[in-house]
Amino acid sequence: MKNLYLIRHAKSSWDYPELRDIERPLNKRGRRDAPFMASLLHGKGVQPDLLLSSPAVRAYSTAVYFAEALDYPVERIRVEPVIYHGGEDDILALVRQLDDTLDTVLLFGHNPVLTGLANRFARKYIPNVPTCGIVQVASPANRWADLSEADARVTEFLYPKQYFS
Repeated sequence: MKNLYLIRHAKSSWDYPELRDIERPLNKRGRRDAPFMASLLHGKGVQPDLLLSSPAVRAYSTAVYFAEALDYPVERIRVEPVIYHGGEDDILALVRQLDDTLDTVLLFGHNPVLTGLANRFARKYIPNVPTCGIVQVASPANRWADLSEADARVTEFLYPKQYFS
């Protein structure tokens, strides 16, 4: 069984117009939401074998919060440029090339790609994965190469506004 968690970066700041998109940091809400959502996964007993992140500061910063909450070594977060630049098929290709000894992978990325990818596995349409939203995709496959829309399914969808008003 393989578990893929698609996690959209937490809310980013637009306070620094001189920064390139890839450099934008988390804002106050993002710094609140990321550790909170990470603690939810910790409470569910999630033990990741790998964290994959976009190179964007906001995505990597989100991944660091999750690593800390899940006792995953921050230095082992793998940065993959395709998560920032690529489309759904590119990210799916990346996932399908993962080492089969890994069973639980957290991938930190961006919209609209994450929402589109989540919907490939969803039985009920997801209009938007909000910032710091978590979509769990579970597959009965033993190999990542066999991750398929035919049998993998969204089994959980969590996001901050379910907990904060």
